[in-house]
Amino acid sequence: MGIGFNMDRINPNQTQVFFEDGRYETLTDAELEVFLSEAALSDREEPKGQDPLN
Repeated sequence: MGIGFNMDRINPNQTQVFFEDGRYETLTDAELEVFLSEAALSDREEPKGQDPLN
């Protein structure tokens, strides 16, 4: 499972992404789309032999 994050829209074309470790990034809509697609892919890559529900 990847690191957790929260998002806050700051203007019509920018979103700030706040990570659990205190970092944050300001992303354009295009960058946000790439970030979210990569985050979705990393969530699917569970280690073999582990139950993702536990």
